[in-house]
Amino acid sequence: MLLTAIFIVASSPGFAAEAAELPGASMSLWWALPFAGILLSIATGPVLYLHFWEHHYGKITLGWTLAVLLAMLYSFGVPGTLYSVLHTVLLEYLPFIILLFALYTIAGGILITGNIHGTPFVNVLLLLIGAFLASFVGTTGASMIMIRPVIRANDNRPFNVHVIVFFIFLVSNIGGGLTPLGDPPLFVGFLRGVDFFWTTSHLLAEVLMVGAIVLAVFFVLDVYFHLKEDGMRKIKDPTPDSRIGVLGLPNFILLGGVIAAILLSANWKPGVAFTVAGVELEWQDLIRDVLILLMAVISLKIGKPEYRKRNDFTWGPILEVAKLFAGIFIAIIPVIAILQAGVGGALAPLVSAVTGTDGEPNNLAYFWLTGGLSSFLDNAPTYLVFFELAGGDPVELMGPLALTLAAISSGAVFMGANTYIGNAPNFMVYAIARGQGVKMPSFFGYMIWSIAILVPIFVLASWLFF
Repeated sequence: MLLTAIFIVASSPGFAAEAAELPGASMSLWWALPFAGILLSIATGPVLYLHFWEHHYGKITLGWTLAVLLAMLYSFGVPGTLYSVLHTVLLEYLPFIILLFALYTIAGGILITGNIHGTPFVNVLLLLIGAFLASFVGTTGASMIMIRPVIRANDNRPFNVHVIVFFIFLVSNIGGGLTPLGDPPLFVGFLRGVDFFWTTSHLLAEVLMVGAIVLAVFFVLDVYFHLKEDGMRKIKDPTPDSRIGVLGLPNFILLGGVIAAILLSANWKPGVAFTVAGVELEWQDLIRDVLILLMAVISLKIGKPEYRKRNDFTWGPILEVAKLFAGIFIAIIPVIAILQAGVGGALAPLVSAVTGTDGEPNNLAYFWLTGGLSSFLDNAPTYLVFFELAGGDPVELMGPLALTLAAISSGAVFMGANTYIGNAPNFMVYAIARGQGVKMPSFFGYMIWSIAILVPIFVLASWLFF
């Protein structure tokens, strides 16, 4: 009944005329409370009240979402609220979650079998493969494909915690910086109009430099621990060495289909569109989303259930992401409206913090503020906040402000590695590793690793590039 009523209202002749952008200049900071509430809930839930969070995260997210929706309905009426929500859901949330769903589903059908001994050279190779995959199957997909082979390769080593920590650094975060497929914030940028290959060309140097230094530090540490293990009592390998194999190869073709669908939507502009409640839906974007969904369905149909079972594949993680991001995308609507008001809005101090005395963007501030918040809040909405703060115009951000967009993008992608909650796959890898017997560091123990290893590298990167 509710959906029918919404459709009737949205289809009425006068609706599009009544619908309007939210008046960001006159909105107070109270409008940001639901958005901040969702992000703080995500940040603290898995750490402070894990059991309660696991059972009620959907209800908590729904509560914050209803708070912002009811406030919008009261202040701006049905037309303004419905237009804003539909604009966000149809043009941003649905394409975003469809891509994540497809990458998660297809990657879950790829099984790496066998086991090799995790020497320093082998571990470097495994991390390189995972980091490369991350830009094409997403950080979540690459993490789920590679984490178990990496754990098996090192499960007879007394010192193996560092391997998983660096896996999170490289595969779950930094490696996803080369394409919009790699990390959610970059796909949000693509949905906002950033060209597909802009990311590759403008973040290549940053990703290669940061990734290479992190990998070099890992190799030195792994050699040190490997030599230290020589004088210790040997641990019987629970998974003896065996030949590596890759099953579910047709899924790589389907991943190629996902990439092709995205490139199609970026380059084919037939000029055909229709509107829903004043929101214009372009034909190429609809075809893209249908094709991506089709790739996921084909993967489920042709893949062997045994492969997914051996990967411990479940729908829980993607369902959690879908629920959380539905709330995030709706709760951020008023925040974006305020940011679009610039120095005339309630977030003027934040605008000033990333603006130099000459009025030009302070790229160093963009890098560290985007990254700092991405360390504790989810990096996709953090990226979106600073994207809008920089003007939100993709043409200008890819042109005169290209360095600013690079600072925002690399800050969101790189510094998601600073904590377990900075990026979705971080905590998933942590949980899998603990379940396999790896004595993973605590939340703050992990931060000691990231502060000691990553922060100096990020200081160097910011000095060189921004």
